Amino acid sequence: MNTNKDLNYRLYLQRTSGFTRSPFNKEFERYKLIQSGDVDAVKKAIILSKTDYLDGKGMLSKNPVRNILYHFVVSAALMSRVCVEGGMSHDEAFTLSDIYIQRADECTSVKQILALQGEMQLDFANRMRQVRKTNIVSIHIRKCIDYIYDHLQDKLTVEILADYVGLNPSYLSRLFSNETGVSIKKFILNAKTETAENLLRYSDFSYLDISLALGFSTQSAFISVFRNQTGLTPKKYRDMYYSSNDIVPNE
Repeated sequence: MNTNKDLNYRLYLQRTSGFTRSPFNKEFERYKLIQSGDVDAVKKAIILSKTDYLDGKGMLSKNPVRNILYHFVVSAALMSRVCVEGGMSHDEAFTLSDIYIQRADECTSVKQILALQGEMQLDFANRMRQVRKTNIVSIHIRKCIDYIYDHLQDKLTVEILADYVGLNPSYLSRLFSNETGVSIKKFILNAKTETAENLLRYSDFSYLDISLALGFSTQSAFISVFRNQTGLTPKKYRDMYYSSNDIVPNE
């Protein structure tokens, strides 16, 4: 689809109507406030934006509610990425973004969406303040941890993680242990065990399915690691903690 004609027409209309888009730097400053965890400054920015939220923003829909909703989605996407850059876990940031977008999708008025926009900004800012306060894990280790959780089904080694974050393997091992209190190998086993516990509690996946999903070579290897980590076999754990009476787990 050739958009040149439409683009030139829109640009002409904007020039003749005096429309000026907000400078990117000015827009980005708001996200940097959230990233910094400056809750008080974010609160002030929210109050100011209530009267001029759409100033300098393009029209994404002729329907006022859909227009503000689309801007909300863009804002949530940018906010989550800025916060990941600032040290928030990408799983937390993107899942939080998903939650707010789903809530916004249920709103029926511009006022509701604007109120939710302020709530979202404060939620992210408060979480970033906590990240800044604790600040016990560097960006390299956070990237490592995110990679581990995203690749539990794959082979994970110090060398692979070091290559991913651009550090020497020996240095990464020391840094990881210093900042998390456990070795990379132990952290990976803990992550696999934690995920297995959730799958045993809240799904009907078979033990073989879980072992394959978590990158174990055999079901026996999974059972052995799980027992060493928890003191229970997967079957015993599921018998004790399985949360649904409606689904019969596959053996």
